[in-house]
Amino acid sequence: MFSFLAFADDDNIIEVTDAVAAPQTEQIITKTAFSLIGDPKYSSDFTHFDYVNPNAPKAGRITLAEIGSFDNFNRYASRGSTERNTDMIDESLFSQSSDELTSYYPLIATSITYSDKYQWAEVTINPNAYFSDGVPITAEDVEFSFHKFMTEGVSQYSVYYAGVTVKAIDKDHVRFEIPTPNREQLLSFVGNFKVLAKHFWQDKNFAEPLTTPPIGSGPYVISRYKLGQYAIYQRDPNYWAKDLPVNRGSYNFDEKRIDYYLDDSVALEAFKAGEYDFRAEGQPKNWFTQYQGTYFDNHQIIKQQDEVKSAVNARWLAFNLERPIFKDVKVRQALTLAFDFAWLNHAYYYDSYKQPMSFFENTTYAAVGKPDPMELEWLVPYADIIPKAAFNEAYHIDASDGNGFNRQNLLKARELLLEAGWIIKNNQLINQTSGQPFEFELLTYMASDIKYAIPFQQSLAKLGITMTIASVDYPQINHRMRERDYDMMPTLYYGIAYPTSQLKVIWGSEYLSSSWNSSGLHNRAIDELIEQIPHYIDDQQNLTALARALDRILTHEYPMIPMWYPRYIYYAYWNKFMKPQTKPRYSIGLDTWWYDADKATQLTKNNE
Repeated sequence: MFSFLAFADDDNIIEVTDAVAAPQTEQIITKTAFSLIGDPKYSSDFTHFDYVNPNAPKAGRITLAEIGSFDNFNRYASRGSTERNTDMIDESLFSQSSDELTSYYPLIATSITYSDKYQWAEVTINPNAYFSDGVPITAEDVEFSFHKFMTEGVSQYSVYYAGVTVKAIDKDHVRFEIPTPNREQLLSFVGNFKVLAKHFWQDKNFAEPLTTPPIGSGPYVISRYKLGQYAIYQRDPNYWAKDLPVNRGSYNFDEKRIDYYLDDSVALEAFKAGEYDFRAEGQPKNWFTQYQGTYFDNHQIIKQQDEVKSAVNARWLAFNLERPIFKDVKVRQALTLAFDFAWLNHAYYYDSYKQPMSFFENTTYAAVGKPDPMELEWLVPYADIIPKAAFNEAYHIDASDGNGFNRQNLLKARELLLEAGWIIKNNQLINQTSGQPFEFELLTYMASDIKYAIPFQQSLAKLGITMTIASVDYPQINHRMRERDYDMMPTLYYGIAYPTSQLKVIWGSEYLSSSWNSSGLHNRAIDELIEQIPHYIDDQQNLTALARALDRILTHEYPMIPMWYPRYIYYAYWNKFMKPQTKPRYSIGLDTWWYDADKATQLTKNNE
């Protein structure tokens, strides 16, 4: 007995079975563009994204800056400091737009074919796709890339994709199979899959730093560089994908130069002197006090601030939950109350920040109020292992009055510490059972965190807690993070626009060795709720309830102290560029700008 399956074009599904076939049929779908949630914004015959100028001229140079140094061009290496713009080198099978979140459009792949059982997919490789040295991209490169990531990539990759196979069928077709049906994992895996050049990487250790630029397939190639100081990316005039709809109107600069500065204050002065062209400002004090002078007054330097309206990276202070001193959630809650965000925000940051109250901040998936009946269905089975507070109001930290004393929150913190078995003796907080003093270390990156670290230290001292501050350089903080050799450290929690099964890399028990899970929080409830996400990825109502239930568990465990995320994105640039009329919703859109020679000649700096 056989069942015959016919392929479909785009959104049409053709299903053919013989009369003797089992009643359970399989639908085979072929699409050029696809989306995890709903339908793609752009039709299959779109010519360019809405936020680009498809006729933008290709010319000129833009100079950018990075802080720190680099010794390596392999962004996948497990050690070393990578040049931070190397993501321009390798292309993926599909591309995403900057005005939607979950859709994928053809790039290296021209189409995807998959079953509605979501356990396999096949992609067709664009026959015109080439690496920058002229070697064609084939299905064999795709198969090789997966093998390289699995055997020599970061450990969490091989754990997450255990059981997955990627196999070249012929030169232009490759098949992906996953061990368990999972729509979200299958489609996002294929959509985001980066393709490496087999002929370049096959004799190199993928985990090791690379001191010369690799062969890639992207719009730019590295033409000149000096390790640790600068890298120059040259637009490839023979870039194979320059006329694809996903690229039309983008990558308009002939050259991108990246200069490295060891000190951000020096870098700011260099920007104002015209040494580089665009600067995103992460320090509110700088924005309000340093972006002044003749060039700003006469609009030769343009200042811009965009309100943050979507998921954005947020700063937290992570407890290392492997440390016994932080095991009690009441202790973690007490220290969270001692962090006076309202005063810091006003005193140091010009009220430019907001305090995150969710791990889905600025999205519909953030928990609000009390759990509704659908959320309770997810929470109740885990009532014996999750915080009781998860069944009440959503996580919230009462703001202080901003006067620097934080009296009410410190009083609450003292009560919580007493309930957790900590008492004051000789002005020092002591564990009443062991006699151990409450002492720990905050690990910070050089001097950049001193502004908040010292006030936090002083606030904890009022509770009898001794917090020492250890400032180390970038390699050291990376090493200690990977080894989990810290009590507390700042961490950047990347903005999550919608929940996916990749949350298991951040919170899953299987990934405790990953540097993504800064706190080490994990339990069965978290693991099992994340496992359910793929089943509801295209069911907005159920997905929202599931994500909010997960958010309640995560936040009420107090694994990290919420510090801040930006209220605005601040940036400035020298007035020698043009921009499309429409701005992308989810990015600044720098790759859609273009150089204006007439504007450039009007700049005083160019005529000095």
